[in-house]
Order: sequence, then structure tokens, then C-alpha cells
Amino acid sequence: MADGDPFDESMEKRALRWRMAQMREEHRALDSAILALQEAGAEPLQLARLKKRKLALRDQLQWIEDQLTPDIIA
Repeated sequence: MADGDPFDESMEKRALRWRMAQMREEHRALDSAILALQEAGAEPLQLARLKKRKLALRDQLQWIEDQLTPDIIA
């Protein structure tokens, strides 16, 4: 493949993109679970744990996005 071809991506970047997609799906599932549990009047500790996991996922997603975004020196 030619240089600069968007399909000529490193295995590492492909793995990061795949992991990011999985994490986004888990983040959406946690969001739905949190809303459902809030409506059901779930235990505050259980909700807090889910919210903490959701925040951790968001941080991990941001890290992956930073790895995939090239540094641009202006």
C-alpha cells in the first residue's frame, strides 16, 4: 500500500480503535443501567460504583483518543 493510505494503519492503532469501540459500548450500557437503577430507587452505593466505573471508562477513552490523535505542533 502507498504511504499515507488511511487503510495502512498499524496493528496497535487498529487494536486501540477496536478497544475504544468496546469501551464506548460499555459506557452506553452503564449509562442505561444507571438510569434504570435510579428510576427503581436502587441502593446509593451500587449507583456510586456504576458511576465511578463510567467515569473511569471516560478517562480511558480520552487516553485512547489522545494516543490516536497525532501531535500537531503549530
